[in-house]
Amino acid sequence: MTNPLYDGLGRYFSPEQLNALRAAKVGIAGAGGLGSNAALMLVRSGVGHITLVDDDVVDASNLNRQQYWPRHVGRSKVEALSELLLELNPQLSVETHKLRITADTLPGILPACPIWVEAFDSPNDKSLFVEAALLAGHKVASASGMGGYGGAPMSRRNLGNLILVGDFTTDILMAPPLAPRVTEAAALLADAVLEMLLG
Repeated sequence: MTNPLYDGLGRYFSPEQLNALRAAKVGIAGAGGLGSNAALMLVRSGVGHITLVDDDVVDASNLNRQQYWPRHVGRSKVEALSELLLELNPQLSVETHKLRITADTLPGILPACPIWVEAFDSPNDKSLFVEAALLAGHKVASASGMGGYGGAPMSRRNLGNLILVGDFTTDILMAPPLAPRVTEAAALLADAVLEMLLG
């Protein structure tokens, strides 16, 4: 069966690169502003296997920056996002877990993918996930600092198996999370994952 997405990507990637992307398994821990945007970018880039983890439901306040529509309000984020991803690529393999990441649930989730996008809001959730993933030998792309508008330029830091992106100064608890900077950080996360996959 032909796939318009992969047919189009064949203009930009070699057959070997496209095969690597189709075989890649990437986890998205947190399906909010960072995770939902990064997931769609990765699927648009050819990643063939996505695991989504989040315990939240779509709220009207999410629509300003997350990849959801009014019809999704009240629905599980992982289920709504899974539908959008499969609409984009019906051949995608997508696994959903509607659960909260804790020290108890992490060991059952982490082995699903060698590469993870950490996309949580809470600093405690971020550090718990990143530390556990790195200790288990996974590669992680994580973001810090994307609130408000304008502000410090975003950049990236390569720290072994961890790539950090963001402005590293703006706290979304102090500045509102708005679409332009949240999406910019999500794009940097997706780009970091592509680099991990393709070198």
